[in-house]
Amino acid sequence: MLSSRRIARTPALQRLIGILAADYLRFVWRTSRLTVEPADLYEFVEPQLPVIIAMWHGQHFMMPFLSRGHRVKVLISRHRDGEINAYAAQRLGIDTVRGSGDHGRRFDLKGGVGAFKGMLNALAGGYNMALTADVPKVARVCGLGIIKLGQMSQRPIFPVAVATSRRFVLKNWDRSAVNLPFGRFAIVAGAPVRVPAGADEAMMEECRAAVEQRLVEVTARAYEIVDRKDRHVDRG
Repeated sequence: MLSSRRIARTPALQRLIGILAADYLRFVWRTSRLTVEPADLYEFVEPQLPVIIAMWHGQHFMMPFLSRGHRVKVLISRHRDGEINAYAAQRLGIDTVRGSGDHGRRFDLKGGVGAFKGMLNALAGGYNMALTADVPKVARVCGLGIIKLGQMSQRPIFPVAVATSRRFVLKNWDRSAVNLPFGRFAIVAGAPVRVPAGADEAMMEECRAAVEQRLVEVTARAYEIVDRKDRHVDRG
């Protein structure tokens, strides 16, 4: 008999789970009341396209709905869950680049150099590139990989957070938020970080810290909005 783990490795089942996950997330999107902050986010970002979208692990499930018709690719790991995520992303109209960062917090090493080149090529081809700023098992700590991507592509890095008022938070390493329907949904973006082409080690660290801090801030703000901790922001 096949074990549940071996069954989960079969492409047909991975595809089915990915499709079901995408349809569920679309249902959450359609039944949620949206707030975007800043309100003119898309008008501000569009002249700067393509951009790099930075997010945290575990807060990424609803990110495909940020695109609003713009061309986007997302970095997805090659492990079993990554296959499911890739099918879900494709179902939602998002292309993928496969690979991930390592414990040295670099996206341009593990998975390998091909994935990093794939992201550079996507940006050069006019695609926005979305990826988690933290790497597996090192939650909420921005790695240098996304900073290197910003430096080599010369595209701005936008820290973005999404949150829903109805959610279930898993007790895993990245505290994944499973978004639930019929609630409030917030998209919050921070000021972009631009990495100079000639940035030295100190400047790279300064940019890394800036992306990390802004991700902390936009994440807190997104949850503040959906949890109605600021009575002046509810537009639902």
